[in-house]
Amino acid sequence: MHGPASSGWLLVALCAVTGAYCLVRMRSGAGEQRGTAGGEALMGFGMAAMAVPAAVFTPPPWAWPAYAGVFGAAAVPALWAARAGAHHLHHLVGAGAMVYMSVVMAGAPAHAHGQGGSGIPFLTGALLLYFAGYVLLTGVRLVPVPAVAGSRAGGGGPAGWGDRPELARACRLSMGIAMVAMLLTL
Repeated sequence: MHGPASSGWLLVALCAVTGAYCLVRMRSGAGEQRGTAGGEALMGFGMAAMAVPAAVFTPPPWAWPAYAGVFGAAAVPALWAARAGAHHLHHLVGAGAMVYMSVVMAGAPAHAHGQGGSGIPFLTGALLLYFAGYVLLTGVRLVPVPAVAGSRAGGGGPAGWGDRPELARACRLSMGIAMVAMLLTL
């Protein structure tokens, strides 16, 4: 997570903007969407904080266990929501990945951050495969499908910024890409 400074800052910006958009989505009228957006905002801002280059800020030793605790607590509602539908499992995997990265970073010496090889190879590889597959699938879902002649897409009034499903997918796509980048530099 603490690789080259330029890629670290790009990751910080991507995750912070994604977290900010998720805060906008929390203003939606749908209760379930607000809860999901809140969890995604926490994930975006947490990923931004973890991606700050080590040359600028080296977290104190207690920060990594604190991150693990925060994301462990975020996994509880995701676990509860996963009972209602399998599409909530992604949030559980994401929170688990953040806990995993926090634990690995807590156990790694300060000079080894971002040099690779500090994670458990099997679990890191499994998470990389999952998130790479998620990024590809989400990217395909963002490709527009041409409307059938005579049908009207949308059917209602203009949606607000927080109620646009394609922006929510793009938000999840950017966090998936960031997760792949963070796992690669673990």
